[in-house]
Amino acid sequence: RSLPRADRCSLCPSARQLLAMINNEGVNVDLYIPRKCSATNRLIGAKDRASVQLNIGHVDVNGVYTGECTTYAFSGFVRGQGETDGSLDRLWAKETAAASAAGKLI
Repeated sequence: RSLPRADRCSLCPSARQLLAMINNEGVNVDLYIPRKCSATNRLIGAKDRASVQLNIGHVDVNGVYTGECTTYAFSGFVRGQGETDGSLDRLWAKETAAASAAGKLI
């Protein structure tokens, strides 16, 4: 016997929590979180084996790693076109310009 349509559509909070894959502490525990290409803003598919993710560490004025990093992801399409270097240069220049305008060192 199936439930009436109104009962099937209205989910209790615990059922919503299961669908969202959030634990009791409010931390997202999904097994797969899709990434977006930093150059094109398109989603990077799970089967895109040519995609890369770069974590660029921040250093202080003495050249010591501060524990912070900036993450960029590039899809296989962008890498196949040979546009990764140019895109990374453009994105990093925009990041440093925004940081210098805020008076922050990267």
